[in-house]
Amino acid sequence: MRAVFFGTPPIAVPSLLALTRVAEVVGVVTQPDRPAGRGLQLHEPAVKVKARELGIPVNQPKKVRTGELSAWLRELAPDVGLVIAYGRILPADVLSAPRLGCLNLHASLLPRYRGAAPIQWSIIEGEKETGISLMQMDEGLDTGPVYSRHVLTLAGDETTGSLTERLADLAAQVVESDLSRVVRGELVAVAQDAGLATHAPPIEREHTLVDWKRSARVIAQQVRGLSPRPGAVTSLGGKQLRLTQAVPGLAPFELLSAQVEGKRELPARDLVNGRVLVAGRILGE
Repeated sequence: MRAVFFGTPPIAVPSLLALTRVAEVVGVVTQPDRPAGRGLQLHEPAVKVKARELGIPVNQPKKVRTGELSAWLRELAPDVGLVIAYGRILPADVLSAPRLGCLNLHASLLPRYRGAAPIQWSIIEGEKETGISLMQMDEGLDTGPVYSRHVLTLAGDETTGSLTERLADLAAQVVESDLSRVVRGELVAVAQDAGLATHAPPIEREHTLVDWKRSARVIAQQVRGLSPRPGAVTSLGGKQLRLTQAVPGLAPFELLSAQVEGKRELPARDLVNGRVLVAGRILGE
């Protein structure tokens, strides 16, 4: 089986490694290098770094709708394309370039949480379980038929950081257990029930602002779902306070750690000892 892989961030790396164990990976498509950090130096995507270590040709198109990417793929003549967290919607000519089209490892139990941020929203919305769905891609946003769903139970203190790592491992397991079965025709894709669909839009600033009128449980879910980045935010003494860990408490909300604008993250005890958090000071005002 000849395969091409699409992916960008660290969550995609375990799936790339799994793909090399079940297929001949003839190419990797990833996002362009991006400036990051204080010096805004160019940083390579995690998938590019791993692909180079493995000796796999890498393509980093700035645009995917010019026809150049689909032409490159056709030259490679892959049987299948495998996509996880690539970061762009693929056009029809790219999706159809592999002989069997492109499959996506989506980090939710479709049709729930279609979209860009399924991991974050599953925690923010207080879900008890999520998982990985292996689906045939079409031109819609996570609307294609699904070959398999693999369930993962969420821990009570789950953050987006910890859940991302667990889902990355699960996705790699799905590659090894299911991809070859799809190619051999042993798994049949079943259409999603659009009536059950929910959406997971990109996280915007409006989603990060804490509304203190909401329950402690809901706020704690928001904090965990936005941790470690971008973080749930509120104001404190004219500065922004980024809440990084929290649980519902008796008071009724227990903050475990936070980061004052321009400072490093600290445990709540240190924020109290440093008189950042003091009695009578109201968060959000």
